[in-house]
Amino acid sequence: MARQKIVRAPTTASLPNNLRIPSSTPSLTKALGKLSRQALLDLALSWLDDRNISAFPPYLQQDEHGGPDDDEALPYPAAETIEEVRQAYEDLQDRKGGKREVIDRILEGDWRNGISLRQLAMADLRYMDDHPASLRWTALELSRVGKQSSKAQQEDWSGAVPRMQAATFVQALQREISPLVKAHYHLARSATLPLTFLRIFVVDSPYQSPVQAATVFTDSSRIIYVAFPDSCPFVYTSIAASGSKTAPSTSSVATDTRTLQRLVRDAIPKALSRPQARFALNATSLAAKNLPTLLALRGPGRSTASNGAFSIFSDAALEGSPLDPRPSNTVVPDEHIGTDLSDKENPDRDSTKRKSVEGAALSPVSKQRRLTVHSRFGTGSSLAPAPLDRLDIRLLDRPGAEEDDNSTLPAVSLTFSGSNVINGIRKLAELGLVDPERMPSWMTGEEGVSVATVRHGRRIQKDL
Repeated sequence: MARQKIVRAPTTASLPNNLRIPSSTPSLTKALGKLSRQALLDLALSWLDDRNISAFPPYLQQDEHGGPDDDEALPYPAAETIEEVRQAYEDLQDRKGGKREVIDRILEGDWRNGISLRQLAMADLRYMDDHPASLRWTALELSRVGKQSSKAQQEDWSGAVPRMQAATFVQALQREISPLVKAHYHLARSATLPLTFLRIFVVDSPYQSPVQAATVFTDSSRIIYVAFPDSCPFVYTSIAASGSKTAPSTSSVATDTRTLQRLVRDAIPKALSRPQARFALNATSLAAKNLPTLLALRGPGRSTASNGAFSIFSDAALEGSPLDPRPSNTVVPDEHIGTDLSDKENPDRDSTKRKSVEGAALSPVSKQRRLTVHSRFGTGSSLAPAPLDRLDIRLLDRPGAEEDDNSTLPAVSLTFSGSNVINGIRKLAELGLVDPERMPSWMTGEEGVSVATVRHGRRIQKDL
């Protein structure tokens, strides 16, 4: 009897969660090797939980087709029950050892038949929870189309935060992306931060059918992350800059990171929109390699109105607002600015004596400079939770050019980088190397931006 020829028709369906990557794939070992030993053990035990065991079944003796002698030759003989597999990882948790031992047991033992796409996605998100500064994120703002202005939405966030049901949103996003690329979606709640992660892994077009190599499914350049912080109209996006070069794809969309990122960005507001409520994504000029920084500057907590000089009010040192004409019974700004952080750590210290000593040591010029620095950069305590690692400045004004020159190409580009760029600029101002009075607000951290495009001395807003 002649064997029937298998016909594969293209489909726009998303990649299934149970699609397995062969455990012998070298890049799979590298992907799991990013995690710590404890994280790998926690991950394996979560796969073996009663709620997840049906989705991630381990390899058991009754699953094998060979005899018992064949299994004895393997480095990790198959267990008989699920409880026996759980006990093996609990024993590894109770004693010291290397993470290579745990990886070998996962790939060569209990999941020797392969690691599913959902398991790999869970491993990636666990790594992001353990390393919140592993990727560079861009903050985007959700805004209602044709309803109210951006300033009005900032005053009333409830009108700019769409209600999102996880399954419905993923299905709507899949409908927007599926005509161009084939993808796998994984939505999960962060274990450490108040946000929800969406991991999108993309292969090539669904209307092409090349045989994909196993290394394609571990290529980090094909993954884009979207984070939805709680109760605020902002979305964070990130994409890995480096990826595997061993298995190139014939699809330009799947390999071009900028095209992929723009594709997903365009699809997100459409998936969140509904009749009579359309949304768009706007640039915020903020990108940082630290999720807590984005949450501090574009999150449900402190907004950009309490950075820089306004931090004296957000620190509850003064009552009311800068425009309140009524007198306040709290300390005056000079007293609050003169308070050192060491006094907060040592409240029993005699602050009156310390101030008299400082007043004698500081010259009038140094004292005035300190007051100016605090009035421009804030009290100092507000900068700690939101450090910017990069500040890009693009000056569009060309020397000798006419004032009506509308060129978008920068004449001069400056980049400041470090663990805390704003704090570094603050130190320069404290040393008298730069004039804090002439600094624009985006250099003092008041506007909470990491990208500034300047024309005629003013920062201009740029599109996505």
